[in-house]
Amino acid sequence: MTGRRQTRSTFLSRLLTRPVRAAALTTGALVACVPLAAGCGVVPGATGGSGDDTVTVMTWAPEDTGTTDKSGMPAFAEAYARWINSQGGIDGRRLSVLTCNERNEAAAATRCARRAVEEEAVAVVGSYSQYADSFLPTLEAAGIPYIGGYGITNDEFTSPLSYPVNGGQPVLLAGLGRTLADSCGPVTLIRPDTIAGDQLPPLLDSGLQAGGHKLAGDQRAAEAATSYDDQAKRALERASTDAEGDPGCVVPALGDRTRVFMDSFRRSRGDYPEVRTATVLGSVDQSVIDATGGASGPYEGSYVTGWYPAAGDTRWDTMKEVIKAEAFGDNRIDAADAGVQTTWIAYTVFRQVVESLEGEVNADTVSGALDSGLKVTTGDLTPTLRWKFQDELAAVGFPRLVNAYVTLQVVEDGRLVAAREGFTDVTKTLRNADL
Repeated sequence: MTGRRQTRSTFLSRLLTRPVRAAALTTGALVACVPLAAGCGVVPGATGGSGDDTVTVMTWAPEDTGTTDKSGMPAFAEAYARWINSQGGIDGRRLSVLTCNERNEAAAATRCARRAVEEEAVAVVGSYSQYADSFLPTLEAAGIPYIGGYGITNDEFTSPLSYPVNGGQPVLLAGLGRTLADSCGPVTLIRPDTIAGDQLPPLLDSGLQAGGHKLAGDQRAAEAATSYDDQAKRALERASTDAEGDPGCVVPALGDRTRVFMDSFRRSRGDYPEVRTATVLGSVDQSVIDATGGASGPYEGSYVTGWYPAAGDTRWDTMKEVIKAEAFGDNRIDAADAGVQTTWIAYTVFRQVVESLEGEVNADTVSGALDSGLKVTTGDLTPTLRWKFQDELAAVGFPRLVNAYVTLQVVEDGRLVAAREGFTDVTKTLRNADL
């Protein structure tokens, strides 16, 4: 999780100054993006712009970076547009989806945001970027809402024009800590030695403390290491020592580098007593489990906290039907990927917003509907969503965090399956966190 946390004063400042900044930014954005350089695209068969019967949005994510790639998100957004348009559009309006390669770079994320302004997108929907502090000011200045970001930055939970559909890393770690408190001896967190990484231990500890457990061991690791042999051995040593004999738990939260850590962990674990592993969605998903050996890999038996029901749940059936109808054979799109799932939910939100409007659909009317207390349902993939000016977790720095529900999954026979029915609400746990 990256990004700087805003105070209430900066939160208000961004909201109040938005109209003043919009005119200047829109003028400058007209020449700010060269489509080929920014990696921008548009769903085939649809055009940009905002005609009377067309609603334009943008979805961006990093692609072809070799590290953090979320190409399934814009690919699914394009498939969604084809599907919804085949159904007559949204409330009779054709949906045009622009896509942009965020490249996992701050400058590219800003270029994508500027193109959204240039093309008069009414929202950015279902996107991924760790550079919210770079692109959100551009969107805020133009009044463009950011609906359903992936939830990896603090700014997504503080910006007045951000409408997150999940609780990001805060709820995943708090929920994981509460789960491990009941089943683990010593717990060790392996996390990046960065400013963003410094935010992770209090979140995990909030859940552990809520269950009467001792604080986790905080083990820093270089963010871009090619091997974590020393860190894996130290984690195993700590997790293997408990006076009461309870097996310990090792929690890697290194994002894309979790796979590298687990490779080191797999090589070393045979020299130590049995320990459990646990992590959060985003550090591992089904594709990672498959790539590391499935049932014979290092994640077998691991607890994983997620934002949504397990991929095999019937509540995902409609999304899977869209993929089958409009993206069959597109190997970029995995129905089990949390990014694809977030994009589906984000477009579900956007559809209901547009359907609630009478008259023109533009950035102001979309954000106005969301700010007016519109309640959005997602087929029980999340609780009913509603964004207020400041929600229950404003006191701990997350005024836009409206979904503090998590699910608990476990890797069994190489598949992520539900370990517990239903959702767990960690709002109270986060309120008591020492952040």
